[in-house]
Amino acid sequence: MAYSAKKKLSGKALVDDTLDLFKRYGDKRDAWAEHAKEDKEFRLGRQWTQEQEDILNARGQAPLVVNRIHPAVEAAKSMMSANRPSFRVAPREDSDNKVAQVLSSLLSYMYDISDGRSVVRSMIDDYYVMGLGYIHVYQDPMMDMGKGEVCIHDVDPLDVYVDPNSRDKFFEDAENIIISRLFTRDQAAQMHPMYEKAIKNAANTNGDFDHDRPETGRANDFAATFPEDVDRTLNTEYLRGYERYYKTIEDRYRIYEPFSRKEYLFKEDEFEQYVQRPAWIINGQIITEKEQAQQIMAQMEQLRLQHEAQMQAGMNTIGVDSDRAAMPMPEQPMEVEELLFAELIERGLIQVVTTQIKRVQMCVIMGDKHLYSRELPTDKYPIVPFMSLHTRTPYPQSDVRMVKGLQEYINKMRSLIVAHATTSTNTKILVPEGSVDMNEFEQKWAQPGVAIPYDPTDGAPMPVQPSPLPNELYSGEQVAKQDIDHQLGLYEMMMGNSQAAPQTYKATISLDEFGQRKIKSKLADIEAGLTKVGQVAIALMQELYTTEKVFRVIQPNNSLSEYVINKKLVDDKTGEIQIFNDITVGKYDVIYLAGSTLPSNRYAELEFYMDAYQKGLVDRVEVLKKTEVFDMEGVMERTDEVGKLQAQLQQSIEEIKKLKGDLQTRDRESVNLRKRIEVEKFKSELDGVSNKAKAASTVYEKRLDDNMAVIKRDIADSIKTKTSTPESGQMGKSKESKKK
Repeated sequence: MAYSAKKKLSGKALVDDTLDLFKRYGDKRDAWAEHAKEDKEFRLGRQWTQEQEDILNARGQAPLVVNRIHPAVEAAKSMMSANRPSFRVAPREDSDNKVAQVLSSLLSYMYDISDGRSVVRSMIDDYYVMGLGYIHVYQDPMMDMGKGEVCIHDVDPLDVYVDPNSRDKFFEDAENIIISRLFTRDQAAQMHPMYEKAIKNAANTNGDFDHDRPETGRANDFAATFPEDVDRTLNTEYLRGYERYYKTIEDRYRIYEPFSRKEYLFKEDEFEQYVQRPAWIINGQIITEKEQAQQIMAQMEQLRLQHEAQMQAGMNTIGVDSDRAAMPMPEQPMEVEELLFAELIERGLIQVVTTQIKRVQMCVIMGDKHLYSRELPTDKYPIVPFMSLHTRTPYPQSDVRMVKGLQEYINKMRSLIVAHATTSTNTKILVPEGSVDMNEFEQKWAQPGVAIPYDPTDGAPMPVQPSPLPNELYSGEQVAKQDIDHQLGLYEMMMGNSQAAPQTYKATISLDEFGQRKIKSKLADIEAGLTKVGQVAIALMQELYTTEKVFRVIQPNNSLSEYVINKKLVDDKTGEIQIFNDITVGKYDVIYLAGSTLPSNRYAELEFYMDAYQKGLVDRVEVLKKTEVFDMEGVMERTDEVGKLQAQLQQSIEEIKKLKGDLQTRDRESVNLRKRIEVEKFKSELDGVSNKAKAASTVYEKRLDDNMAVIKRDIADSIKTKTSTPESGQMGKSKESKKK
């Protein structure tokens, strides 16, 4: 690489430079570290110095602690970490929207496997108490059976050393960020098993807590302990470990493939491997996978053989099935060219631009041994700070520091009140000298009904009444408590005091919602930091999760969702190898859903959704999501069955109604049909009678015609005989006629 903003070091030079930075950064932050530790001690109940306790004990006054800070911080933690943070990943440019949705679920998966709620709660505790909390995003290579996972964990602010010249709220302008703490050799070897030999031979560079654990003078008589409270006189050897992060400017090759619409950033060695990859151009189509190219060529060869067979059979057209419609026409000759990616670049089929980018470098040192270094795939530090009151330095002001004076006032007032009560119940007596036997007086004074002799000539004993405490003393303590709550943005009802709640349910909800507004500025700091956590996590995921992976996420409604990433699939039509949910490419933005960690009133929300369901705005699934039904899938399945049965019943009822109507219609049609049949039968019978009459009339007419013809013939014959013969003939004719 030609140029870097910061020279990369290794070996002894890196160790020496890191140790020097650790000392210089530690000197600059000593004052803040002392205050931060004192603030933490106040939160845990160490609120009197040893000198103050000695003075009170000498007075007979108890060093009481009325810890008002602890419940306030716990209430803030509970409120601001009530729910899982919700991330929304949005694609940039031509990135896949479906992959963006999967990445959103992958962030939830990271939160679950890291016990994210505990991490966030610890960070919020440090945020309130010390003014600064940290979440570290990292890759754990030993999780998931050695395949690795992206995780988060909280870091003690007293273990972090930041460039004092940083002005950015997230330390992005810092030259270095160092995480340093003491380890036993066994701890160090367990964390870095591949470097066990180097850890065994490492020499300790700084075994005390001179920077990160300053002494505050607070009394150490409480159960809560700190790392420096551990007895280090045991036969255990400690090593100081250093995890250092810094940024460099690196040369990169930015690759864009128009045919795949994918973009890459390569180092020089990665680029050299990339240009030597083989590629195929088949009839103008660029193929980058050997298996895919072989499949396409086999399909085209099969189509060619089919075409030749059809041509030999005298066919004029080629029948190509629909599954191969995307393949080139078999009449076209198959043109195949095998080449390297370097030739695609030369022809302009792949665009290459040299550029410079920022990258975070990480190195791990144990004692005086440099274990390893690596480059992270992001330009953002994986150590994400959460600052309460940014002073444009790495040393913020904490909320506890602002109320420490009020807390000390409450402790002093309470100790004074208790001392006064003790004094008032133990009456003081002024006794004239020589009037009583003092030994007898002291022994019998506390006994009830006892008689103590005295000499009245010397004077009678006289009790001394203590002065009453002013009422302002009692009211002042209550005002101080309210001031602490106001300073921390809380009120008593939020800390579980039911007596401070309003009389009505709606008023309680309104007050609770109003109280949440008081911490919105705090919540804005938390949400901005969590957004940064999501951005770094996505970058680490795109580097780590390069193979197929199945992960499951428990949804807020207790349902289980399963996702698959980087799964190779083969297109049946084109033979193209595609990667389903490929998260390794693309650019994505992380959007944090504001207020997602705040508690929600489940009953009010359920009532809202029920009203929306009744109005038809949402379905029953959305309503079920707002309930605490564990077996929601089972409930939905059973309700689906009931719904199906109800639908079937309704359908059956409608069918019965229809059948009844059809039956009535058919009855009417049947009656009409019978009537039509009778009419037709009558018509048929009538036609028969008419036809018979017609036939009889025809026969009668024919017979009549025949008779008339006979008569006419007879008449004609008679006339003929009379005209052709004499009377004899006429007589004979007459006789013949008579015979007839």
